[in-house]
Amino acid sequence: MKISEVKELEKITGQMEGLHKELSALARKSPNDGLNKFKLSLVNSALDQATKILGEEYVPVAGFAQFDPDDLPTNSDVTLVIGQYLEELERKRADNLKRDMGNWIYSLTDSMEKIRTAPPKKINEKK
Repeated sequence: MKISEVKELEKITGQMEGLHKELSALARKSPNDGLNKFKLSLVNSALDQATKILGEEYVPVAGFAQFDPDDLPTNSDVTLVIGQYLEELERKRADNLKRDMGNWIYSLTDSMEKIRTAPPKKINEKK
């Protein structure tokens, strides 16, 4: 990964985690309520960015790009899809990490810089 890709990955992951947290709360209260157009535009924008960052290798939902604004999805539908994107964002992150003197760092292709990060969430599966 390039440094710019790491920054984009971390930014969109944070945004998606925030959306997931907020929408999960809505889904617990009213799972079948439709998402309003403002929130849907925020979700679709984040999904678009995540899709670009993930590329074809990490596509979380085959054939899905974003939600149709004319057919408002339910809170639970959006939460489900965002959860799938978060899983793939983490998989891409984990696939681009390595250990360095006891720390986890990104494996960069364009720099000798060492960007420290948290260990992979599924550490038992990462060698």
